[in-house]
Amino acid sequence: MKLDSTGLQVLSRAECVELLGSVPIGRIVFTDRALPAVQPVNFVLDGDTVVIRTSVGSKLAAVIRNSVVAFEADEFDTVGRTGWSVTTVGHARAVTDPDEIARLADLPLAPWAPGSRDHFIVLPLEQISGRRVRSHP
Repeated sequence: MKLDSTGLQVLSRAECVELLGSVPIGRIVFTDRALPAVQPVNFVLDGDTVVIRTSVGSKLAAVIRNSVVAFEADEFDTVGRTGWSVTTVGHARAVTDPDEIARLADLPLAPWAPGSRDHFIVLPLEQISGRRVRSHP
């Protein structure tokens, strides 16, 4: 087991992908008017790609146009003092191809927020890293 300089377990790419696919909510980090912005989103992992479903008029859809973004998901047990965090960075893009939209619409990604969510944003896992914290005896 590899540890980083703070004693956290460094996760392999395979572990990161597996953990990322195990939770339904993450946070996308993007630039809005030259400032960092963070928005929680529900998502699904499609192979090595994060898929987010939003509305075409949403703030998120407006600012992500082939932008470099970060995406983070995690899970923590505050009682047991254990958990993990996975972060990926890559070029997000809005999906415009009708065949790709139809395929993505069949994924198990039901919107949590009200309203129409027929716009897809995809983020390939270009760079991915993760850490796990385990409780000390």
